[in-house]
Amino acid sequence: MMDLGKNIRERCHVNTNEDGDSFVGVKADTEDAIIYFPIGYQLPDDDDDLRIDINNLLSVLAAFMKEDRVIEASKFEAPRTVDFPMHSYLKIIRDFLRTGRYYVETDPQYRTDTKGSANWPRTVREQRALIQKNGSLVFTNMTIRSVTPNSNKQITQIHRYCVYEAFDKMGWLYVPFMPDNPGPHPSTKESIYILNKKLAATHNDVEQGLFTAMRDMLVYIDKRSSDKQYFFGTDFFDTVWERMIDKAFGVEDKEQYFPRTRWLLDYGRVHEKRPLQPDTIMVYSDKYYVLDAKLYKYGWSANPEHLPNGSDINKQITYGEYIKRTKELPNERLYNAFIMPYNKANNLFMINGNMGNIGEAVGDWRGNRENYERIQGIVVDTRYLMYNYIGTSEQQKQELAECIEKVNSRDPVPEPVT
Repeated sequence: MMDLGKNIRERCHVNTNEDGDSFVGVKADTEDAIIYFPIGYQLPDDDDDLRIDINNLLSVLAAFMKEDRVIEASKFEAPRTVDFPMHSYLKIIRDFLRTGRYYVETDPQYRTDTKGSANWPRTVREQRALIQKNGSLVFTNMTIRSVTPNSNKQITQIHRYCVYEAFDKMGWLYVPFMPDNPGPHPSTKESIYILNKKLAATHNDVEQGLFTAMRDMLVYIDKRSSDKQYFFGTDFFDTVWERMIDKAFGVEDKEQYFPRTRWLLDYGRVHEKRPLQPDTIMVYSDKYYVLDAKLYKYGWSANPEHLPNGSDINKQITYGEYIKRTKELPNERLYNAFIMPYNKANNLFMINGNMGNIGEAVGDWRGNRENYERIQGIVVDTRYLMYNYIGTSEQQKQELAECIEKVNSRDPVPEPVT
C-alpha cells in the first residue's frame, strides 16, 4: 500500500536527460510511486495544482502512446510487457470521488395498493377487476412496483474491491485517502463473468462505462504474474515533444513539403527512396516556417554541446531550399527554426516568456543570405506546451512567428574563420 503520509511533491522528479534520466511517466511498485516529468518542466507550488499537472501529464502520454502499457520486472530489468488499463483505474477513482458511494443494485419488490405506479402485467394477473357496463375493466387494487437497494449483491462487492485496488495503485494522485478494506468478494474470474453479464444486460451509458472499467481492471489483474512493479510512460518523450509541436503549430498536409529522391537505375525501373520528412510546417500570415522539434537539454544547460548538430542543420537548410523552389517563395516568406524545451521560471537566458529566441545556426558552405539558411533556435516552456498543444490560437502562432522572425533584425552572418 502506498505511503499516504508522504508528500506528493516527494514523488515528483523533473528529468535532466543525463545518464539515462529520460523516462517520462509513472514508475511504481507495491510500496510507492514516482512521477517523472520531462526536462524543462516547472512544478507548481500548490499541491492541488501539482495533482492537476500529474493528471495532465498522464493525459498527454495516453494521447500520444499507441496504447497503455505496463512493464513488470525485477528492478525494471529484462522487462516483460503486459497491458495496464491506466484509464480504467483512473475512471474508477474519479467515479467514486464524484458519487461518494459504491455501486448498489436495486431489487424490485411488489405490493398491492390503491395508488402508485402500476405494473400492469402483474396487476392483470394478480388483481380482480370490476367489469363496467361498457365492457371496460376497473381495478380497485393494483400491483405496484418499487425498488429496494441491495448492498449485499455481488456487483457491489466487486465494485468495493475495484475501488480499493484503484486507490491503492493510483488514488494518491487525487487525495491522501484510502477506502475501507473491500471485504469478501467473488474471485477474479467469477467477477469478470458477472460483469460481462451485466454489460450485456444494461443500456445505461454510466453503468456501461463503470462496468467496462471494472472488467478491464480485473482482466489485467487476472493476467499479471506479479504486482510488484510497473510503469506507464515512455523513454522516448522526444517523439511526444515532436508530435505536440506538430499538433500545436503544424499543417496537416505536410507531405507536399517532403524533399523526395529516387534512383534512376541502368538495370531496372526508377526506384523512389523514402523522402526527408520535416517535423512540422507552420503556415501563418502567408508565411512558411519549417520547424524541427528537438528535446535537447540546451534550454536547461545553456551548454552549446547540447545544441542540434551539423546533420540537423543541413537537413533544415535542405527543407527550406526545397520549399523555396517548389513554392517560389521570396525571402521574407520562408523561415527555419529548431524548437527546444526550457523552463521560463528557471533558465540561464533571462527569458520569461512562453517562448524565446536564443540564437541561430548556419552552414559555412552556404551564403547565408536567405532567411531559411539561418535556422533560429527557439525555446518553448515545457509546461506551457503540455497544456496548450491542442487548439492553438492564432495569437500563439503569432508569438512563435515573431520569435523566429528576429532573424530579420540580426546582423549579416560573418564569413567563417579559416
